[in-house]
Amino acid sequence: MNSSSHAHNVSISQRNQDAFNSSVIRMVVVLTLGLIINYVNGTMVHTFRKHQIFYLNPRYILFIHLVINDIIQLTTSITLLVLANIFYRINVSLCCLILMFAIFTTFNTPLNLAVMAVECYIAVCFPLRHTEFCTIKRTYIIIGWIWAMSVISALIDVFIVAATEPGRLFNNVIYCAKSNLFRHPVSLKKREVSYILCMIAVWLTIFYTYSKIFVAARAAKTTKTSSGDAKKARNTIVLHSFQLLLCMLTYVSHMIIKAMVTLFPKNPREIATVCYIFVHVFPRLISPIVYGLRDKTFKQYFKKYVVC
Repeated sequence: MNSSSHAHNVSISQRNQDAFNSSVIRMVVVLTLGLIINYVNGTMVHTFRKHQIFYLNPRYILFIHLVINDIIQLTTSITLLVLANIFYRINVSLCCLILMFAIFTTFNTPLNLAVMAVECYIAVCFPLRHTEFCTIKRTYIIIGWIWAMSVISALIDVFIVAATEPGRLFNNVIYCAKSNLFRHPVSLKKREVSYILCMIAVWLTIFYTYSKIFVAARAAKTTKTSSGDAKKARNTIVLHSFQLLLCMLTYVSHMIIKAMVTLFPKNPREIATVCYIFVHVFPRLISPIVYGLRDKTFKQYFKKYVVC
């Protein structure tokens, strides 16, 4: 009997040790990928900061804003993952602060992509008026409006929590997730409506600009004029669309995880980690691919810093 009990305890201890080792491996993989991606994106910010030629082009300003947004989003996302694995529950006030940055940057990404698509459209379809429409001042004003809209949307959720939850909530500890903190039905409905409206507006912008650039590219080919810029802009819009699809995965990731766990019930943690990497980590590599590696001017300067 004692032998059986001892064997059972050993088995439990072994399972706990395996779970701990698996958790450490997952965290190391995620942290390594996050550091590599943030290093690449940080090098792009450094490249932009070192050369004044980029300060005078709205396209590069919008691009570097997207890169900085990706750095913040990836950092906050990995921070939440690490805190969840180490402490499991953290203070609500700290959780709310980290979630705010995650919500801001998640909301900023599709809006920034829409503005970048419009800039491409103006550059191709109205090249003579591009400098008139796309000025440095207007670019910074638009970036300010993007942040204002995301901050207002997130603060509404905070006000709903403050008005409906007990005041002592912010002194408690919880598992830090958006669904745990912003769980009021009004907050959930507001989030759903704002997400749908935002996605409709952004997708309409993407489709409209792509169709106009596509027509411009065909017209340039028909008249035997240079259509290289139009083709490049069209390919850029396609990459923006792919990037937008990845953004949408953020909002349905919980459903993807649930469906995969139903199919493979023995590996829920591994499934959650893989989904996390594909939804939150890998999309942060798209920005460097779209501009950092495809843009000849930026690539020329970027190569000087990436290995130093």
